[in-house]
Amino acid sequence: MDKGDGRDAGVLSGRQIELLRGAAVGRLATADAAGRPHVIPVCFAYDDGGGVIYSALDGKPKRIGFDGLRRVRNIRANPQAALVVDHYSDDWSELWYVLITGRAEVVASGDEPARAVALLRAKYWQYREMALDGNPVIRLTPERVVGWSGG
Repeated sequence: MDKGDGRDAGVLSGRQIELLRGAAVGRLATADAAGRPHVIPVCFAYDDGGGVIYSALDGKPKRIGFDGLRRVRNIRANPQAALVVDHYSDDWSELWYVLITGRAEVVASGDEPARAVALLRAKYWQYREMALDGNPVIRLTPERVVGWSGG
């Protein structure tokens, strides 16, 4: 990935996909209908088949439920979202980031949530122990991808 590697078409380069696969966490940014931002760390998986990124909604207390999560409320009110995945090192030649902006959606039905959970379980051993089957997932469809690396 070259310095300032921007792609307006929402298509990730092979190098960007490789970096996403190796990264453990990203930061998901959503905003409510009034534009108030909300950023949280998330586990995520890239789906080669659909060119989308998934994040799980794991078990929540019944008093909150999935609909009580701010990121879910924000996505339903304003589907524009962003995911930034990055790596820091004291050796600045090893720095990099990938910023993906696009449309987010909470997907609760069909085969897609099961596919997303399978991808997430393949990446994170911790998810193999969690009861995620039947839970909704967040799908981010890239519209713009910007990346940068120090090396």
